[in-house]
Amino acid sequence: MADHQKFLATARRVITQEADALTILADGLSESFGEAVALLLNAKGRVIVSGMGKSGHIARKIAATFASTGTPAHFVHPAEASHGDLGMMTRGDVVLVLSNSGETPELADLVAYTRRFGIPMIGVASRPESTLLQRADVAVVLPALKEACGTGVVPTTSTTMTLALGDALAVALMEHRDFTPENFREFHPGGKLGAQLSKVSDLMHVDSTVPLVAAETPMSDALLEISQKGFGVVGVVDRDKRLIGIVTDGDLRRHMTGLLDHTAGEVMTAHPATVAPAALAEEAVAIMNAKKITCLFAVDPDGHGQVSGFLHIHDCLRAGIV
Repeated sequence: MADHQKFLATARRVITQEADALTILADGLSESFGEAVALLLNAKGRVIVSGMGKSGHIARKIAATFASTGTPAHFVHPAEASHGDLGMMTRGDVVLVLSNSGETPELADLVAYTRRFGIPMIGVASRPESTLLQRADVAVVLPALKEACGTGVVPTTSTTMTLALGDALAVALMEHRDFTPENFREFHPGGKLGAQLSKVSDLMHVDSTVPLVAAETPMSDALLEISQKGFGVVGVVDRDKRLIGIVTDGDLRRHMTGLLDHTAGEVMTAHPATVAPAALAEEAVAIMNAKKITCLFAVDPDGHGQVSGFLHIHDCLRAGIV
């Protein structure tokens, strides 16, 4: 138990120290940050992000964040760059180079290449007088703070600041471009994030797979439609194909006596809950939960009440939304 308390004390010290470093970083940002954003915005090609060691891992993450938020980017390993990957960079690109010391020898060839061919370069380091920042078109200086480890040499505080700076650049670019959740989903259709941004139209059943009958349809035929489509319900439409009701198992029970003597329009529940095809699937799930139902007809608000599709809770489950 004593060791656990020591571990907790260490964790709190490290997190507090790194959090304080982020505050210092934010307060110390200068005009060079705005210059870096402007350079990235004006890139005609891609953003090339590079770094060695721990800075390389941070560079990979920054490149991935850029790419998924509307700024085409990729990571170039400095050692691989010296063995042919310099060809991945062109004059239309902008290069973002990370190095806490600003003197990482493995970056020399990459930096020299950008200078030789006039490729704009943003340098990020903690020493203004370093080779990297002296040669960069835009120099972003990180606060020279002590690392959070006991020895003071393991990249911890410095990498946290660099990562946060990369996020700040990405968000500044996103906001300037009015990047929307729909844009994000185009680059990120998979996983939980992609599922959360799925629209009803992405998941719904359409055309002949939608369970629908006319109001004057005999219940014998309506039951056949329920059975064939396999959703346990059927929508009821008028002569103009507008949704006017729904027949569920509850409606069947309420009209059990003489059921086959009725039409679908006589048995249905009028004015059923619906959802717009453009709505997020999460919104549809919320409606289902609130109304304690398992399906919704998709009706376009601008489509005069006509049915566009049908969404079942199982469709949302398969997509990983619930």
